[in-house]
Amino acid sequence: MSDAAQPTAAEVRAAAEAVKAALDRHLAAVERRTGEDDPAVYEAFNELAAAAEEYDELLYDRYDEVTPFEIPGTEDALPYTGPEEPNALSVLIRRDYTVVEPLRLLAQAQRVEAVEESGAAAAGFDAASGTVHGALGVLFGEFEPDEIASRHKEFGLEEGDSTLWVTAADEPAEAGEWLEAPFDHADPHQVVCRFDVSAVFDEEAGADLDDIEDAVEPELDEDEELEPLDADR
Repeated sequence: MSDAAQPTAAEVRAAAEAVKAALDRHLAAVERRTGEDDPAVYEAFNELAAAAEEYDELLYDRYDEVTPFEIPGTEDALPYTGPEEPNALSVLIRRDYTVVEPLRLLAQAQRVEAVEESGAAAAGFDAASGTVHGALGVLFGEFEPDEIASRHKEFGLEEGDSTLWVTAADEPAEAGEWLEAPFDHADPHQVVCRFDVSAVFDEEAGADLDDIEDAVEPELDEDEELEPLDADR
């Protein structure tokens, strides 16, 4: 960042004071809370997160320093309201794929049918019919989702975003209770932990690497030549 674009010392100081004030408001809201879902606490939490993020950015831009703590924003993590010691867990997984090579997908499904023809027929799928729908039924019926994920290129698929949520519950669900609509009742406030994979993260990391390379790699004029290496040195 150029000197002209850098925040002033006074702006950094003001951001630090904003964090202090937000901390006081958050503590006061917690002390006056009326219940687990008190909106005043939630609002104070968001204000504190925003103030801390602003201060961290200005501190880095001005002094090339960072804070030793990180307050998650509301987009990254919602407040957990589930049981302190959950007696039951649900693991929710979503993985997106694009069918990039349908012929490869069909060939793999037909190969599975050839090896286990009776099993595929019993499952009601027919990859030999030449439909992508039927091929997907055969492959996902034959292989575990983790194996599909690790071998997706073999099946003519390209990975997209994926997420895994571990949600808590007081009691396990009754057998067959949620099978008709397995994801309708997923409550983000019950998430104990989650793991996300996205090309967006790779792009952000790549942009950071580009910034680093620009900073450490000197620019040469078109007419400037590199000095040859001295083999005797």
